Amino acid sequence: MRVTLTLRGDYAVRAMLALAQHEHTGDGDDATAGPDGRLSAAAIAARMRIPGRFVAHVLSDLVRAELVVGSTGRRGGYRLARPASAIDLLQIVDAAERQGDPPRCVLRGIPCDPQGRCAAHDAFSAATAAVRAELSRTTLASLVDARH
Repeated sequence: MRVTLTLRGDYAVRAMLALAQHEHTGDGDDATAGPDGRLSAAAIAARMRIPGRFVAHVLSDLVRAELVVGSTGRRGGYRLARPASAIDLLQIVDAAERQGDPPRCVLRGIPCDPQGRCAAHDAFSAATAAVRAELSRTTLASLVDARH
């Protein structure tokens, strides 16, 4: 079994990694960095191979979730809203992935019925909780540190 993200979730994680790596290395003097170490949407897209047509949508999700601060204008860009050590993967995934759909029953293929759960419900609920717990324990800083 594989845990997968939607493209939007995948791109959100990549964008946050680009910002965290940029903050970690302090490469604010390069041509793609703006004032205060901000990165442009184009620089994030190029560094992390995110299609340009998606990067603005993903960054909007991250700004709305207060994980990223953005500034507009010619010298604008994006930076982390707080230290990478205070941002975990679950926060990023939750910012980008759709959370509004009710959980689907594994056996019936329809939304779970709160009155009568299927035989597999508890096992899959526990697995989902375990994945979410692991994502909440993994910070952006730990991912950046692991790469350097």
